Amino acid sequence: MAEVDRFPSAVEIVVEIPRGNRNKYEFDETAGVYRLDRVLSSAVFYNFDYGFVEGTRGGDGDHTDALLLIDEPTFTGCHVYARAVGGLAMQDDKGDDFKVLCVALADPHYSHITDLDQVPPNRLREIVQFFETYKILEDKRVDVLGWRDRDAALEVLRVDRDRWLEESDGASGAGHALPPTPA
Repeated sequence: MAEVDRFPSAVEIVVEIPRGNRNKYEFDETAGVYRLDRVLSSAVFYNFDYGFVEGTRGGDGDHTDALLLIDEPTFTGCHVYARAVGGLAMQDDKGDDFKVLCVALADPHYSHITDLDQVPPNRLREIVQFFETYKILEDKRVDVLGWRDRDAALEVLRVDRDRWLEESDGASGAGHALPPTPA
């Protein structure tokens, strides 16, 4: 498999919340630490690793959100090289909230997936169901608008990388070099 080794064809995900958790951790950029934001009050848990794409800045001021499909949960602070395969368009009380769906390049159960239509449909339904229900008991509004294809996700990543580079004046926006693709 020939993988392009540069952004946005491959991205670096920083995991904030490993799959199976109800704790919502967030990275505090100013302090450089992970903080417990809240415990989900609904009877749900993250059914994917959740974090952000390194070297990006979304329109909400945070890094671009990322959902990571990987066979085993990782840990908070783990950096994972991944490929964007699509994204979930949403809106919440703060406005548009796009979440890029990625697969881990180092996981042979997912690394072959290149497009959203290769992800098992039930897996996509589980993710949507999580986002439709995870804030219900907190009395917060979330509208799941639906899945978007890989091209839409790559465009979000490009825009968010440009925003990051403008913010950082190019000093630190390049992120980390990706390792060579395994043969």
